[in-house]
Amino acid sequence: MAWTYTTLVQAIKDYVDNTETTFVSQIDQFIANAEERILYEVQLPDFRTNSTGNITSGTKYLTMPTDWIAPFSLSIVLSNQYHFLENKDVNFLQESYPLITETGRPLYYAIYDSLNFLLAPVPDQAYVAEIHYFYQPTGLSSGNATNWLGTYASDALLYACLIEAYVFMKGDQELMIYYKTRYDESVMRLKNLGEGRMRKDVYTGGQLRIPVT
Repeated sequence: MAWTYTTLVQAIKDYVDNTETTFVSQIDQFIANAEERILYEVQLPDFRTNSTGNITSGTKYLTMPTDWIAPFSLSIVLSNQYHFLENKDVNFLQESYPLITETGRPLYYAIYDSLNFLLAPVPDQAYVAEIHYFYQPTGLSSGNATNWLGTYASDALLYACLIEAYVFMKGDQELMIYYKTRYDESVMRLKNLGEGRMRKDVYTGGQLRIPVT
């Protein structure tokens, strides 16, 4: 069953049989926490996106996208050709290019802080950068009725929400264990999809086979 924001909110109330005002006021937080739990446990295509940015000549910093969480790749597009930068530690960049006056086409990048990448060498001209990265999609809310998790990962989302709700309620531990078990089973199926089936095809990897015993 696919969830919309409204149907998921109602399901949470129904499953835990709680419509008390304080509890209901926390449901949006339960949903946000549940989505974040799945986000950090499973690699899914819905959590990947691309963005372009402008590298300024003489400026060694590149501003991250506002929804950026972690990098997949950073490249420079020059003369209709991609030039991928290597991800290194800040110390490596500073040791390899100690002279801040040394410029050229950037070959390396590092996560400098929560807002910026560090580039090395310092850009010798303006470039267009393309960033492929891990990000947090828009969650379910009264202003966003549907999303990928609600549509295609409904079991995992529901049981993650119920875990959050039961923690808030300080509920029965046996039922908590049941919700956790159902969540773990659902996440394993998502991992099989996002980290297995979506990473290969029959042409290159062959048909999936289960050994006959």
